Amino acid sequence: MKISSPPSVPTWPLRAVLIIPFVLQIFGAVALVGYLSFRNGQRAVQDLAGEVMAQTAEVVDKHLELQLSIPPAINQINAEIIRKGLIDVGDRPAMAQYFWSQMQAHNLTYIGMGLTSGEGVGVARYDGTTITIDDWTGEPVDNVLTYATDAEGNPTEILDRWTWNNANEPWYNEPIAAGKPIWADIITNQFPTGPYIAASASQPIYNAQGELLGMIATDIHLLKISEFLQEFYLENTGHVFIIERDGNLIANSGPTAPFQVQDDQVQRIRATDSKDEIISAIAQALAQRFSDLDRITTATRFTVKEGGETYFVNIQPWQDASGLDWLMVVAVPETSFMGQIHANTRTTILLCLAALAVASLVGLLTSRWIANPIVRLNAASQALAAGEFGQTLPRSLIRELEGVSQSFNSMASQLQASFQALEESRGELEERVKTRTAELQATLLELQRSQSQVIQSEKMSSLGQLVAGVAHEINNPVNFIHGNLVHVQQYTEDLLAFVDTLDRYHPEPLPEVEEAAEALDLEFLREDLPKTLTSMRLGTERIRQIVLSLRNFSRTDEAEFKAVQLHEGIDSTLMILQHRLKAKPERPEIELAKNYGELPLVPCYAGQLNQVFMNILSNAIDALDEKGAGLSYREIEADPHRITITTLLTTDEEGKKWVKVAIADNGPGIPPEVQSRIFDPFFTTKPIGKGTGMGMSISYQIVTEKHGGTLTCDSDPATGTEFVLTIPFLKDHS
Repeated sequence: MKISSPPSVPTWPLRAVLIIPFVLQIFGAVALVGYLSFRNGQRAVQDLAGEVMAQTAEVVDKHLELQLSIPPAINQINAEIIRKGLIDVGDRPAMAQYFWSQMQAHNLTYIGMGLTSGEGVGVARYDGTTITIDDWTGEPVDNVLTYATDAEGNPTEILDRWTWNNANEPWYNEPIAAGKPIWADIITNQFPTGPYIAASASQPIYNAQGELLGMIATDIHLLKISEFLQEFYLENTGHVFIIERDGNLIANSGPTAPFQVQDDQVQRIRATDSKDEIISAIAQALAQRFSDLDRITTATRFTVKEGGETYFVNIQPWQDASGLDWLMVVAVPETSFMGQIHANTRTTILLCLAALAVASLVGLLTSRWIANPIVRLNAASQALAAGEFGQTLPRSLIRELEGVSQSFNSMASQLQASFQALEESRGELEERVKTRTAELQATLLELQRSQSQVIQSEKMSSLGQLVAGVAHEINNPVNFIHGNLVHVQQYTEDLLAFVDTLDRYHPEPLPEVEEAAEALDLEFLREDLPKTLTSMRLGTERIRQIVLSLRNFSRTDEAEFKAVQLHEGIDSTLMILQHRLKAKPERPEIELAKNYGELPLVPCYAGQLNQVFMNILSNAIDALDEKGAGLSYREIEADPHRITITTLLTTDEEGKKWVKVAIADNGPGIPPEVQSRIFDPFFTTKPIGKGTGMGMSISYQIVTEKHGGTLTCDSDPATGTEFVLTIPFLKDHS
């Protein structure tokens, strides 16, 4: 009997059965670790790139804000000075000197004005360094002369002669048409010193009667923005550029210019036509992504591929109060961050493949030893992929696995050190940006404060000289008239006495004399003529008092530290403000209470203290007018508006004497949040055009720094506001 064999079953060698699953497990673990590491690296790169772009955009935004806020501010100051008549726009040499001094204080490209008469004057840095003066008349041809200047800003030799017409220029027409401060269209030109492409802040100017005089403009060269952006440009690392809503380039960080010169003419170019391939590619992607760039209202991020490279792109709008509306674009390449990630991934794959080869040779005897280390390696790799960089593997008795463990530990340590270094670098960059921004803001504030102080000092000096001159010119004829009125009155009395004598001795005059007396209305003349002379005498006496007050207030010797009677300065200031204290149709007269103590002659800068009295009293009158704005005449009569002035000489605990002047009003008071900032430079609660925010700041400096005293403010909505000024009573001043 033959026994049949069982059906054959495929068999596998034991070594293969033990090795193949092990190898498959190693292979799967390696693939998973590599993939997770790669994906985690990509996410980290995207986050890091976003932070870098955001920080760069913030720095550029701060720089633009600082640079582009200066031209409108200078225009506002100049327009206010012209409106107040502190400088004559018709005196073009004086205007040129004034603009030249402003160019010394600011790194600007051009400051100038054009008048409705066709005349104008401007000061420019066409080459970025040398300051020249352009002076033109209203003539149609060759009416502009360009002068070189010396170290004092005086014109020397004529450099060029050319033709200019205000009416044909956008930077003249656009602000006139708008009737407000604006940024005109970007100006382009080609000068012998190089290309000229600038943003022009323009503003119409008016006189005190509101009549249009012309316009004033301040330019800043756009290449200055490109130079700043180039500080952020690194070869094959990043791009920063700024465009208008129509797609034209403003500035960029690369070496290519944001414009082109053809036939000796500067022409602006669109970002899509830039010679920089990256900028062109990003601009084309923007055009495809947004059919109209005006639709971009918030910061937007996306990616662009160019030349086999992926770029992270951040675009956000940038605007200002005068009408600028630009788009700021920051782009960084992915390879700037992925290089180390790819290197570490390749190292991991090579090490894992080496481990796989060793595992295949060892076989069954090593499978048990390999299992536990592989499990630990898998767990550590997953933790590493999750961002836990503090993972380490223990030593292994197997040489190959020991190498894998050491390599993994080294890789984890390198990754941890790399990310830590990136975090530290980011922190340092943020700190440097904050420090630099704070320095720039402090510098700008100090420049604005210094400029306003100089303008205010010049304004008060000019006003004092003007008032003193007017008072002097009026004083002589008024004294002449006042002195002769005595003789006129005596002559009149003598003539009237002579007429009375004729009446007594000739009661029946001739018909012709009687008719002449009736035509002359002799009786009325006898009664009214003495009254008229008395009124004229009172009028001339009033004019003499006003002239004396003007002379006391002007104090042409105000720079001298000398002993004066403070009451005279206060009374002179009140005399000048008398027209604001008088009754008006909408309110009764503001009551004035003087509680003057006995003050000796006080050593001080009299003219500057008069300026302090003028600022405080003017603000008090403004506060009372504001209080009565919604009240009727009878309501104000029931609670009269009142200003109280108190002066006295006090002695402190150390025996030191102080002169105290308190000026109080029963106005609406000052809110606490405003009261804490009332002496800050440029802070004002008044509408634009009615205050610069420098009056109380300069008053505070005059009292505290020039006189070593104090100036305090105490306000309560129920009782009003009181300013208290104290200065030391010094017999000598050094």
